Amino acid sequence: MDSLKTSYSKCPLCDNENINLIKIGDCSNHPMYNPVLSPQIKWLQCQNCDHVFTEGYFTEEGCSVVFSKTNENQKPGYDFENQRHIWARIVKLVSQFVDHGNWLDVGFGNGSLLFTADEWGFAPVGLDLRADSVAIMNNLGFKAFCQSLDDFNPSEKMSVISMADVLEHTPYPKEVLRSAHRLLVDNGVLFLSMPNYNCAVWRFLDMNNANPYWGELEHYHNFSRKRLFELLQEVGFEPVQYGVSERYRACMEIVARKKNTIATL
Repeated sequence: MDSLKTSYSKCPLCDNENINLIKIGDCSNHPMYNPVLSPQIKWLQCQNCDHVFTEGYFTEEGCSVVFSKTNENQKPGYDFENQRHIWARIVKLVSQFVDHGNWLDVGFGNGSLLFTADEWGFAPVGLDLRADSVAIMNNLGFKAFCQSLDDFNPSEKMSVISMADVLEHTPYPKEVLRSAHRLLVDNGVLFLSMPNYNCAVWRFLDMNNANPYWGELEHYHNFSRKRLFELLQEVGFEPVQYGVSERYRACMEIVARKKNTIATL
């Protein structure tokens, strides 16, 4: 086990301890890789809920190593003219369910989603763990904070929370979704995108030994549509839209609405 990671002793979604190793990935060619990190990623599967996850997540020291670099496409303003058209489809989709209010983008990256939501009349707010990116967004006149969703306590609730390719980066997704539920207004909307490991594209990539996600250094989870929907419903969301992402290979997009009461489990 990498000394810069904290190991999972049980499934991070259902707490079951019956977990098996299913895959070992090579992350040594990842653009964020640093030789102080292990070049291998061990992937486990829960025998109770079928969720797929890595053997552990980065410690604070490990995160400082990984976040010491920033991919060019994660810098605010990157390729905005083209990104604007891509995100316009997402904002238009979400606006069918809620058309005004605060829009919080978690892990805003290059900021393109917030820039585009602003054009639709939403009040954009961003969270990101890269301090330089937050500073740039602030200089551009956007509200942005260098903190996690769990620690975020704004004075007003959000109408929309987006986590585009973010949930799979979080050690404990259930807690993150609960924080999103807490921060949303009644009937507020959650937008998610991430790889779908249980789809034909994923299987074709595996067959050709060309699946990049097994070596994805910053990912801790591989969700299936079924398992993600179950998790959303468990923490108080109702999935209302499923789609296929045009941004990354084998990725899915989900719109879910906040349920105002959560069944006791």
